[in-house]
Amino acid sequence: MLIGYARVSTVEQDAGFEAQERDLKAAGVQRMFSERTSAVGQRKALEEALDFAREGDAIVVTKLDRLARSVADLVRIVERLTKKGVGLRILAMGIDTATPTGKLVLNVLGAIGQFEREVMLERQREGIAKAAAEGKYKGRKPTARAKSADIIKLAGEGMKREDIASRLNVGVASVYRALAERRAAS
Repeated sequence: MLIGYARVSTVEQDAGFEAQERDLKAAGVQRMFSERTSAVGQRKALEEALDFAREGDAIVVTKLDRLARSVADLVRIVERLTKKGVGLRILAMGIDTATPTGKLVLNVLGAIGQFEREVMLERQREGIAKAAAEGKYKGRKPTARAKSADIIKLAGEGMKREDIASRLNVGVASVYRALAERRAAS
């Protein structure tokens, strides 16, 4: 059985999502797993697809970056599939791990992909450092600090710190920090 997996990072990428599903169906995928989650987020549909696959099946994706975050992640996924006797096909690259050449090409391309990502992140860090030095980069706004008054009010009403965090959509540590800062200022 051919099992498709499609993923986009954001809701704004609906066109890419539809294109992936279209290409997977055209490739003969019989069961589809799809999700909208970032590469660093939890990928529940991917886990479901990997669990669902049985010996003789193949997981099919349109592109390598839709499947793996890094070479290590790719190796982990491929090892898991190999143990189950499941193949991997990447449509955009014409790769099929059922062949030795497919396995080799996949590992080489995975290494190149990780290298490109690391270079991109390095450039991003350099750009942020330059912008910060020029006073143009302020970083992410501290969301919990903006909610300090609400945190203090709810704590004063006797609400538990965990409940405050849940209600205001901030971390529990942020609640403790806001309350500690309030005590220090008093």
